[in-house]
Amino acid sequence: MEFVFDTRSANLSFVETIWHTKSDRAGTFTSSAVSNWEIALATFNGKTKIVARGPETKASVADFPAEAEFFGITFKLGTFMPHLPVKTLVDRQDATLPEASNTSFWLHGVSWELPTFENADVFVHKLISQGILVRDPVVEAAIQGYKPNISIRSLQYRFLQATGLTQKTIQQIERAHCAVSLLEQGTSILDTSFKLGYFDQAHLTNSLKHFIGKTPAQIIPKNTVP
Repeated sequence: MEFVFDTRSANLSFVETIWHTKSDRAGTFTSSAVSNWEIALATFNGKTKIVARGPETKASVADFPAEAEFFGITFKLGTFMPHLPVKTLVDRQDATLPEASNTSFWLHGVSWELPTFENADVFVHKLISQGILVRDPVVEAAIQGYKPNISIRSLQYRFLQATGLTQKTIQQIERAHCAVSLLEQGTSILDTSFKLGYFDQAHLTNSLKHFIGKTPAQIIPKNTVP
């Protein structure tokens, strides 16, 4: 099934997006590679599970139950929790946050009320104010194209600490998602390869199969000439 997402932005520089969706029936879907990590909640059969979910470096198949609700807070690159290294969460190694009660969970030795789609901003603000959630301005600057005045080795270390990924992997994932956008807009496979700096169409195809789980031909509208 295709999930229908409600999304909203947050008035916080630490958050990329806040999202909500639900399932009517059980099934599977292809989870694309993503650079960002998130806190996600799943409510099923009256119980809510909350996890810290890391970035994914490849497409994979995931399953989901029927009649479940899902809500998440996706953080901007460079935002992380020092006590919960993002690199330990990569590729579906989710960290389940222990339940404190039916409406609360444990995080960093403190009981927290389960956040909701509506009050996620308040929850994140509390994490920031207590120093549980921080961000690395050097990593943020590098992602935006600036060249920090530190060694390559130091920059690589800070990327791994703040994002769980190397800068190169992030660039590859983001380029794959840009390719999907271009193809969905009707850009030809050849032009998409050229615009995004792929060596050739085969390079684009291999990249999308790895990161997105689809070939360009499966993404591009049927009435578009490759």
